[in-house]
Amino acid sequence: MKKLMSILVVLAASFCLMMPAQAQKDSKTTYAKDVLQPYVDNGQLAGAISVFYKDGVQETCCVGYADVAAKRRIKMDNAFMQCSQTKGFCGVTIAKLVEEGKLSLDDPVSKYLPEFKELWVLDEEKDGVKTLHKAKNVLTVRMVLNHTGGFPFEVSAKRSDVRGGGWSGGAPIRQVASIAAASPLMFEPGTKELYSNTGIDIGAAVVEAITGMKWEQYLKKEVLDPLGMKSSWFWPTNKQIKKKIELYEYKDNAPAEWREEMAWEQRPYNDSHVFASAGAGLWTTANDQLKFYKMLMNLGVGDNGVRILKEETVKSILAVTTRPENMGGYSLGLTAPKEDSEDAWFGHGGAWGTNCSVNWHKKQLRLWVIQSAGGPQPWFGAMEEAAQKFFAQPFNSSDVDAYTGRIGEK
Repeated sequence: MKKLMSILVVLAASFCLMMPAQAQKDSKTTYAKDVLQPYVDNGQLAGAISVFYKDGVQETCCVGYADVAAKRRIKMDNAFMQCSQTKGFCGVTIAKLVEEGKLSLDDPVSKYLPEFKELWVLDEEKDGVKTLHKAKNVLTVRMVLNHTGGFPFEVSAKRSDVRGGGWSGGAPIRQVASIAAASPLMFEPGTKELYSNTGIDIGAAVVEAITGMKWEQYLKKEVLDPLGMKSSWFWPTNKQIKKKIELYEYKDNAPAEWREEMAWEQRPYNDSHVFASAGAGLWTTANDQLKFYKMLMNLGVGDNGVRILKEETVKSILAVTTRPENMGGYSLGLTAPKEDSEDAWFGHGGAWGTNCSVNWHKKQLRLWVIQSAGGPQPWFGAMEEAAQKFFAQPFNSSDVDAYTGRIGEK
């Protein structure tokens, strides 16, 4: 009898691990579509994806086209470049190593990358002559992940005005870190904030030094594969590129204009000139991106029931700022509030206009996918109103609660 009970306990535990962390149902609302459709009809908006999620209830809106000329409708499984939203993925890999005791955020970067032992700070540059002083402050892992390390946006090897450059071209992560260590800092580490892809890439190089793996392979093994993110990678397939969401430049009261590429992300996107970049460079789909951000919203557990991080790890070093009090809110590759509260959201945006943020207290999420090459986006104000209406709506989630076993918790 005891043996039978043991088997039943193991089976029950296995079943719980396989169950989704939280089921969802369609909200049956069209707040986003009602706002966006007129802009699609007049050509000003090519296409966009909006997702509102509230405690098990979801409004999914795919409006317009991934490719206007081909009349190819935009879909949740279309690949797109998420640019700086890649930073949050690096933050999660760092958080995993902190959780496992292999890393402290206040460790010197030089503990793992010796070339950062001696750094120089730029005082001034006049007539081509740079005046430097030796850095007094120790550069820490925390600083490179929250943009207070003093590094420029990108190193010289990733210049966007050079063919094959940009954040996915130019150099692999470990080389980027070495170039950064040999280049002047813009200020003393930890004293100011300066948004920097370089700093995030240095964080990824630390991951490589600790794990002995390429950062992108560690990310795949520990985050992408466990969450079932099969459509996310730094080298999209030819099939994905053929069906990707195209880039458009937006105009005042005129149809959006197709753009072949942007200097920071240059075609052909998946050949030998492309290197993984932790600061920006991960291709994904709306379906996959939801898996990542719902994991953060669920405090480390994916919708497939797989735990990526412990609750306390997400709460303490991802959902709130890791910067000094006198600076803006930013954690590890994620924008985050200075103080935790029931109304606190954290997440990240990307240069082509994508964005996703979550509130773990209320189990809420907002996702926005667009591929913008610039220009006015007059629908933003109305989209804010649409979001407010959705989150204010009193949904009946009793069937979701029953499925997830939460009825007894109320």
